[in-house]
Order: sequence, then structure tokens, then C-alpha cells
Amino acid sequence: MKEVNNTWTTVIKPKERLLQLDLKELWHYRDLCSLFVRRNITTQYKQTILGPLWYIIQPLITMVMYMVVFGGIANISTDGIPQPLFYLGGICMWQYFSDCLNKTSSTFTDNAGIFGKVYFPRLVVPLANVLSNLLRFGIQLVLFLIVYAIYQIWIIPGGIHTNGYALLLPLLVLMLAGLALGFGILFSSLTTKYRDLQLLLTYFVSLWMYATPIIYPLSTITHPKLHFLMSLNPLTGIVEAFKYGFLGAGEFSWGLLAYSFCFMVVLLAIGIVIFNRVQKTFMDTV
Repeated sequence: MKEVNNTWTTVIKPKERLLQLDLKELWHYRDLCSLFVRRNITTQYKQTILGPLWYIIQPLITMVMYMVVFGGIANISTDGIPQPLFYLGGICMWQYFSDCLNKTSSTFTDNAGIFGKVYFPRLVVPLANVLSNLLRFGIQLVLFLIVYAIYQIWIIPGGIHTNGYALLLPLLVLMLAGLALGFGILFSSLTTKYRDLQLLLTYFVSLWMYATPIIYPLSTITHPKLHFLMSLNPLTGIVEAFKYGFLGAGEFSWGLLAYSFCFMVVLLAIGIVIFNRVQKTFMDTV
């Protein structure tokens, strides 16, 4: 008789430590992650007339609104930078962060049906949300660069002073993704039991934008205590570094970037601990 091979290909076991992050297992499920990425991209505008053009239309409409309300009516300074460039740069960075945060914050509730039927590392889903939003960010960044080129070449030649700090863009995007992922998995873990936190997060994200130098430069905050409070926002240093690198205006600080990076690391650690703890029993509460 032929000998039967009883070797297991996959062994599912509980995590021994709450902070345990099996990167090897996540890499093993990279194909599943890519499937989730494609799903997120194709379903977002699947039944719309303009489709992916909304990636361009939305920031343009938002930019015009900011120019009318904050640049025209409120007359808020943009540090001498043309308003379309100043607002569009902030919109690109903020839109990526907020989209990642909003989507990852509902990981458990939106995917309860899948999680209850088949096993795979649950972190694959929020990671796929962060990666799929890179496409939108890339398109909006290209739009920003086109507007930048128009101003730099035809409207005010040589008037915008880009510098070497623009090369920090990959790091800045990585920090945005890490912060969004950390906050997202933290809120997704809490909303399995407290659903009203999802509604609170919607208002919180809307208000958070006004506490971030998106529609105004940090230099306009002259009160020392208020300036310090603004600096406690982990997004402040990232957004200011982006504008300083590409537009030559703003307050660049290695200290603020180091603070944002450390904040991201601690937040991810806390988020993973709570995420690992909740994923064991979340099906009982969702």
C-alpha cells in the first residue's frame, strides 16, 4: 500500500505575544494582499460614469474651494506660494492619510463575513488598503507636479525654489502610511465593541485637517503655546517638510520629523497589540 503523507502545510496557532508580528506569514500571503489591492481599486468607482477621473476631479474641486474660501474670503497667507500649488500639495498629503485611516478603521466590521469563513493574517486587509491608496496618491502627485511645472516654466519662471529635501518624499509617504495604519487598526479594534466610535472618527478626521497646516502655513501661528500644540500633531512636520522640499516655503525641522517617526513606531506597536488581542474574539461581538 502507498504510504500517506500526513505532513501539514499550514499550522494555525494562537499568537504567543500580543506584539508578535509574523512578517514571514504576511509575505506568504502577498498574493492575497495583491488581490485585495485590486479589489479596492476596481470597486471604488466601478459603477460611476467618470471612473478613475475622480482621482483628479476631487482634488481640483477641493483646491478651487480652498482658493475661494480660505485664500479669497478669509485671506489666509500661503507664504508667498501660488495658492493652487500650496493647497494642492496639502490636499495630496492629507487625502492619502485620511483615505487610509478611514478605510482601515472599519477593517473588522467590513470584512467580518470573510474573517469568519477562512483563515489568513488579518493585517493583510489594512495593509491592502494602505497600498491601494498609493495609486490615488500617485495620480494626485502627478497632477501636483503638472501644476508645479506650469507655474515654474510659464507663469513665474524660477519663482519656486525646490530643494534637496524633496527627496524625502518616500520617507514622508511611508510615515503617513504608518500613522494611518496605526490609527486605523487601533480604531478598527475598538469599533468591534463600540460602534459609535466610527461616527466619532468621521468628525475627528474632519476636525483634524484644520489642526494640520493644509490650508495655512505653520509660520502664521505666532502664539508660542499654540505653535507648540500644533507641533504635537504628528502630521505637522510631515506636511511642512513636503511643502518646504517642493515649494521652498514652510518650516522644515528634523526634530519634528523625528518626533513624527517615533510617534508612528509607538502607535503601530500599540495598534498591533490591541489588534492581535481583538482578532481572537472579535467574531463574538461583531
